[in-house]
Amino acid sequence: MSQYLQGQTAIVTGGMRGIGLAIAQRLHSAGAQVVIWDLAVDGWDSVENGFEPVLRQAVDVSSLASVEAAFAEALARLGQVQILVNNAGINGPVVASWEYPPEAWDKVIAIDLNGVFYCCRTAIPHMRENGYGRIVNIASMAGKDGVQYISAYSAAKAGVIAFTKAAAKELAQDGVLLNCVAPAMVETPLMAEMTAEHIAASKAKIPMGRFLKAEEIANMVSWIAGPECSFTTGFVFDLSGGRATY
Repeated sequence: MSQYLQGQTAIVTGGMRGIGLAIAQRLHSAGAQVVIWDLAVDGWDSVENGFEPVLRQAVDVSSLASVEAAFAEALARLGQVQILVNNAGINGPVVASWEYPPEAWDKVIAIDLNGVFYCCRTAIPHMRENGYGRIVNIASMAGKDGVQYISAYSAAKAGVIAFTKAAAKELAQDGVLLNCVAPAMVETPLMAEMTAEHIAASKAKIPMGRFLKAEEIANMVSWIAGPECSFTTGFVFDLSGGRATY
């Protein structure tokens, strides 16, 4: 496999499992040295996962102080960060919007939206100073469509899409490209937070008739984060199995 990310350092948030792990594995296979950020980073199995990250850091992306401290440590250890993948997220409860617990709403927004902002706010000055950077934010088809009973998640992911577009325009001449991906439902541990009815309804929306695979997201992210993606910024790459209508 081509080593087109050789010599580059990539931070992947929420990289211990699920989509984040698949992305980390794919970036590593493309030659990047990978830094894993997650709430808990113990129990990594380099044999099972296929590689050893250059650094694993316990980070709460909903805390700006935690993000800034981790990024400073990564720079001190590694010198430069060229790639940031904002993947960390939670689904939150599946419930009608008028019954949505306010504390659950706040938590989803804090992790899924504020976390993306905090990580970008921290990494962008470094990337601008070096004249190069690739940031990929993991959004969702829910952020485009608005999915019933997951209003907080839908709102947060819509915010990620709009933030990506706005920040990308600001950085368009700085060598730093921001894009996001909008996956349909993926078979990950997040499904444990969902009802069987919600899962079935989500699958029914996908014309291909199957769920997205984490490896398919990783392949897309790897290309967006690479040098061949050079004239696309502020874009939403759909991974919808034909579901997307715009």
